[in-house]
Amino acid sequence: MAKIIFIEHSGTTHEVEAKSGLSVMEAAVKNNVPGIDADCGGACACATCHVYVDAAWLDKTGKPSAMEESMLDFAENVESNSRLSCQIKVSDALDGLTVRLPESQH
Repeated sequence: MAKIIFIEHSGTTHEVEAKSGLSVMEAAVKNNVPGIDADCGGACACATCHVYVDAAWLDKTGKPSAMEESMLDFAENVESNSRLSCQIKVSDALDGLTVRLPESQH
């Protein structure tokens, strides 16, 4: 299990426990984190699970695939640390991962 920290644009923090193998998006949905809509259910076919990965975690979460980059084109306020949370797999190495939600997702 890993602790994932979601920070809403307003500053409200949600700490959730996530099983290894789940996506960060699945952890958010299972724990009712507001702002992660996951309209496509994790198929990398929308951008409603867009998050900003804190700089300290960028190496551990990896780079987005070409498909993910294409979907990020549909997200608002994309930054260099933008990811789709459905494409980040939870592992013990991500214990403490902190992601922020864009203002457009509230």
